[in-house]
Amino acid sequence: MRVMFIGDVVGALGRKTLEEYVPKLKKKFRPQVTICNGENAASGRGITGKIYKKFLQDGVDVVTLGNHTWDNRDIFEFIGDAKKMIRPANFPEGTPGMGMVFVKVNQLELAVINLQARTFMVDIDDPFKKIDELLAIAQARTPLIFVDFHGETTSEKQAMGWYLDGRVSAVVGTHTHVQTNDARILPKGTAYLTDAGMTGPYDGILGMKREPIIEKFITALPQRFEVVESGRTILSGCIVEINEKTGHATLIQPIQISDDRPFDE
Repeated sequence: MRVMFIGDVVGALGRKTLEEYVPKLKKKFRPQVTICNGENAASGRGITGKIYKKFLQDGVDVVTLGNHTWDNRDIFEFIGDAKKMIRPANFPEGTPGMGMVFVKVNQLELAVINLQARTFMVDIDDPFKKIDELLAIAQARTPLIFVDFHGETTSEKQAMGWYLDGRVSAVVGTHTHVQTNDARILPKGTAYLTDAGMTGPYDGILGMKREPIIEKFITALPQRFEVVESGRTILSGCIVEINEKTGHATLIQPIQISDDRPFDE
């Protein structure tokens, strides 16, 4: 099975970039499942029902989220009906939405799980304990398991990768918006990438306008951060190939498309 993952989609430019390139990437790589992280899709914070539906129209099969899940209150109006959208599974019990979804591909199923780290982030439920609970359910149905681990630090993401080596097909990190150069297959067969990067404004700082962020670093005073709305774009993500019998990954290939790295059809 071949899975395509698109890193954090940021604002209108990110949505436009996804719309433009997902069909081209599907034609080139022919993934059976396409996943994107959409927690920054609405003006850089949160997601709306309209955006969620547009992602599905553009060819996305599953939308994952993260720490900005609740930033746009529109989500409370549709999360209960969004069967192809998941939020971090280790949000406290009783939180709306799902943390895991199964995608059917012919006679196979891919389990997609969303988790959130805790270091330098909100101290929610233990993601390591939660993934053990979810794997007891997922492995009873399929060996094909993809994890989006949304976190701040490389160490916690690496810890999760090693913790799950051989138990899931892939652990791909999101949140920091900068693609890391460490894509690999761990010894027991799990594909790993610390961060897939972002999809959206290329010339901002993590997708936001540069000037207020620079000013904050210089003055230490509060600033209003706004998403970049025009200019060059980037799409970041990866392709993962999985042995359908063992669930072990056989390839992980990073993707980056920008003016500096044009799309190669």
